[in-house]
Amino acid sequence: MNKIGVFYGSTTGTTEDLARRIAEKLDVPSADVFDVSKLTEALVNEYDVLVLGSSTWGAGELQDDWYDGVKVLKKCDLSHKSVALFGCGDSDSYSDTFCDAIGILYEDLKDTHCKFCGATDTAGYTFDSSIAVVDGKFVGLPLDEVNEDSKTDERISAWAEQVKQEIS
Repeated sequence: MNKIGVFYGSTTGTTEDLARRIAEKLDVPSADVFDVSKLTEALVNEYDVLVLGSSTWGAGELQDDWYDGVKVLKKCDLSHKSVALFGCGDSDSYSDTFCDAIGILYEDLKDTHCKFCGATDTAGYTFDSSIAVVDGKFVGLPLDEVNEDSKTDERISAWAEQVKQEIS
């Protein structure tokens, strides 16, 4: 059985709420859900699967706490770990950088030899551009709590089931 840790960066509380909802769907106890500012190499080593979440800020930037979090992750041996990414963005006001934070995390970690899981089809999303789209799919789960919050529960449920299958 894979032990899952959920790590989020949240400034306004939205990503934290999403992290807790995702954790519930993945059957992850609340004790295994962490603010990324608490991330350490020892904590990373406790988990087989890392679920990482960030909101997108400004012109497509990571949430502030993730800059140090990425440094911690790059020092770790992730070669035997699965990584699932999720994030939130605003597909209307920021349609040209929609959920770019997911793409930034992916780019920062793709050379760590981790196994990414949870890619999401772009169908059903309205946006102009996102660096989170690689080979025609989002590299994780994009969520829009500003314009499409009515779709969030369904998207989380489907994604959680997909991740469970990919890590089993």
